[in-house]
Amino acid sequence: MSLINLHLVLNNQANPEQAKTLLRFFKTGKGEYGEGDKFLGIKVPVSRKIAKQFKDLSFDEIQGLLNSFIHEERLIALFILTEQFRKADAARKKIIYNFYLKNTKRVSNWDLVDLSAERIIGVYLLERDKRILFTLARSKNLWERRIAIMSTFYFIKNGIYNTTFEISDKLLKDKHDLIHKAVGWMLREIGNRDLTVEESYLKKHYKTMPRTMLRYAIENFPEKKDYLI
Repeated sequence: MSLINLHLVLNNQANPEQAKTLLRFFKTGKGEYGEGDKFLGIKVPVSRKIAKQFKDLSFDEIQGLLNSFIHEERLIALFILTEQFRKADAARKKIIYNFYLKNTKRVSNWDLVDLSAERIIGVYLLERDKRILFTLARSKNLWERRIAIMSTFYFIKNGIYNTTFEISDKLLKDKHDLIHKAVGWMLREIGNRDLTVEESYLKKHYKTMPRTMLRYAIENFPEKKDYLI
């Protein structure tokens, strides 16, 4: 299966009406976070199926997709990478991990981050030095900051919470709503596994953290907490 075949499949699956909806949903207007993104109108489950058909594309071909302004092409590239990473041996995993890091600025929308970061960066770093995440958390690039916090989802699933808290500390004063939501979501995921641990963190920071972040973090609290009133 070649890149030419992939583009033929994408053209056949394109839905112009759905594309118009996605342009609004992903904030592609001037000055918005998704400015410049183009859509074919292909839904995520279909993109996954297409990625499986083309799972053996080369890095050069995947790079071509990542360089595209078409959202679904970048998404399919990331689905292919995550599938290749899942099946790779240790040496190949390292290569894919480094390839992903070189392309973080092309993982350029919240869904692209959320569907790939933990599956590659998170998995790779689980038992390794995690300093790269702190570098990403300090980035001026919105998507790299979101990658930093969303990569920790895999740590959370494995009972490791400290990195999430440490990255959250770095992002507490972030100005962007998409970071507030991501941090709050990860804190909530910790609470879903250990509410006491999450609550201990919130008691230290709830007064200064953005309200959206706090709202996401306490969404699943079984009852209102006096200290949050």
